[in-house]
Amino acid sequence: MSVKLLGKLAATALLAAGLSGCIDIDVEVAITSPTTARATMTQVMSADIYAMVKMNAEGQAIDEDSFCADGDITENADGSATCVMVEEGAFADLDLGQDDGGITFTEAGPGLVRVALPTAQMKAELGAEEQMDEETRQMVEAFFEGRTMTVIISGAEIVESNMTVAGDRRSAEQVIPLLDLINGDVDLPDEVFAVVRAP
Repeated sequence: MSVKLLGKLAATALLAAGLSGCIDIDVEVAITSPTTARATMTQVMSADIYAMVKMNAEGQAIDEDSFCADGDITENADGSATCVMVEEGAFADLDLGQDDGGITFTEAGPGLVRVALPTAQMKAELGAEEQMDEETRQMVEAFFEGRTMTVIISGAEIVESNMTVAGDRRSAEQVIPLLDLINGDVDLPDEVFAVVRAP
């Protein structure tokens, strides 16, 4: 369950008919102790795109890049599909792209963990710095319009954060509009972070 998947969305959109672009992504990292966490990634694929994915996948083996290859999929009444992937364990054992500019965990004091996601890396992976011709830009806008990635960090208490902290201070949230990220129109810090008190 790599956060690098976000960067792959743009490449898939441009190189493979854009199917993965039509997905909303929620990533929640819940600190469960000073050294462990539970990571849940939820992806929702729109009904029209999911119908095409199902049709294309009939009779083919599922590979690691297939939608929800490593998760539990639910087909919704409206034809859309929800994929949920959950991992739990030591920070180093979670596949959150730590070695490739993904979510990082740093001790921040007794019982405190600093969880951070560099957004500069995400911009680079999505091609925010690249020039696009008009046809490519229209295609990207169609695939990513209205699509978001929501990052939620939770624990016993959010001690410090540059994200939106809930009223009970048990979680912090950042909603990232993917098209704005690609176009460079979203005002994000170089990283979003929360210092969390472990339960």
